[in-house]
Amino acid sequence: MTIILASQSASRKAMLEAAGVPFEARSSNVDEASIKRELIAVSGCEVASVLAEAKALPVSLAAPGRMVLGGDSLVEVCGRQFDKPVSRENAAEHLEFFSGKEMHLHSAAVLMRDGRVVWKTCELAKLRVRTLSPEFIQSYLDREWPAVSGCVGVFRIEALGVQLFDQIEGSHFTVLGMPLMALLGALRAEGELPS
Repeated sequence: MTIILASQSASRKAMLEAAGVPFEARSSNVDEASIKRELIAVSGCEVASVLAEAKALPVSLAAPGRMVLGGDSLVEVCGRQFDKPVSRENAAEHLEFFSGKEMHLHSAAVLMRDGRVVWKTCELAKLRVRTLSPEFIQSYLDREWPAVSGCVGVFRIEALGVQLFDQIEGSHFTVLGMPLMALLGALRAEGELPS
């Protein structure tokens, strides 16, 4: 069966395609900022999970009987949650803050049918950002901006972003933005993929 991905995320699409999951992508046009404003003193994993559900819900309600996948990723460094950078200058500020610190990347996924959650999970990856010189940050952004403008954490791990880190703990798929192994198991359990 073909699931619906409630996202236009290039990395989520690529993961599903590579894993052989039949899907179609639809945008959900959720106002993430307003949802986040209501989530005060909530963990990164909870925020990512709430946003994943919020993205899946309108698509699920518009597609009766279909399985809808929502996903979201959130970066936390020193207890501070980060959004996608709004400008190159903002991206540089993020990278300066991340320098020499441990980044927590929360990737959540939810499956919905008829507006009801049938499965959800959130996984954590820990990425140790190496000490970044101002020269490296500018050189990095010269090469990666604006491609990383839509990325929490200001990186694409499958590209030059790998140079930001000196250690990564957690699933590669989680770092890419989706807990794929758990998702594949859930899709098999729900009869959406052959077991």
